[in-house]
Amino acid sequence: MIPSPPQRVVFVTGPSGAGRATAIRALEDLGFEAIDNIPLALVERLLHEDQQRPLALGLDVRTRDFSLNDVAHLMARLQARADVWAQLLYLDCQEDILLRRFSETRRRHPLAPEGSAAEGVRRELDLIAPLRDRADILINTSDLTPHGLRQDIANWFSADGGSHLAITVQSFSYKRGLPNGVDVAMDCRFLRNPYWQPQLRDKTGQDPEVAQHIAEDSRFEEFFQRLKGLVDFLLPAYVAEGKSHFVLGFGCTGGQHRSVFVTERLAEALAQEGWQVSIRHRELDRRRPDHRRI
Repeated sequence: MIPSPPQRVVFVTGPSGAGRATAIRALEDLGFEAIDNIPLALVERLLHEDQQRPLALGLDVRTRDFSLNDVAHLMARLQARADVWAQLLYLDCQEDILLRRFSETRRRHPLAPEGSAAEGVRRELDLIAPLRDRADILINTSDLTPHGLRQDIANWFSADGGSHLAITVQSFSYKRGLPNGVDVAMDCRFLRNPYWQPQLRDKTGQDPEVAQHIAEDSRFEEFFQRLKGLVDFLLPAYVAEGKSHFVLGFGCTGGQHRSVFVTERLAEALAQEGWQVSIRHRELDRRRPDHRRI
């Protein structure tokens, strides 16, 4: 008899406001049975020999009987079982971003219902910091939209268990600094800037006129071929090392023209070769009318 594969159990945690609810919904869309704030004492009762559907279990400071020691002991027991594949997903976020999110939504922080959100955020970060160090998967949501977080979840937790290399190619503006979690960042500011063409200024690198303007720069083709050669060299090496997610960022002054075009061009080339590629445009995503906070 062929033994059944181990049941996958993903614990989703992180500070309030970092996107746990979004992550749990994304896992549910991927086929996970999702339960938020389940008491720790009940977790092992959910695991049965005939239960093969993966589980996504949300944990935070509001969880009944929550304690760092109990979470650590539960993870140790599950990871020692041959019939269970347990992972801890930690959603990280910068303190100032958490404060801004609470301010924008006017929610009360669970650890400071009568006090300031700043007090609650600091208390919670201090309390759960050890879980960050124990995490199997760490996703920083400081710069992510809900769509971006869902894409990262899909990259990590797709049906084949993450045995492939998921690639994210993203554009950004140097005015707002480097994005979190980028493995390799490339500067596109040496390419000619469509911003100085009045008819192109309000367009983006996704528009054909802008793409043509940048592609006609005499330096572009050699740059792109050298870039593609470097990426072609790196990706198999990362696969060999067991890396499951690779993030490549392209920056320009405003994150609207040159970096967007290079991101689109490289992602298209990699997708045509069979790589799993997702695209993120940090600055364009922030300006879209359907943009929502995590």
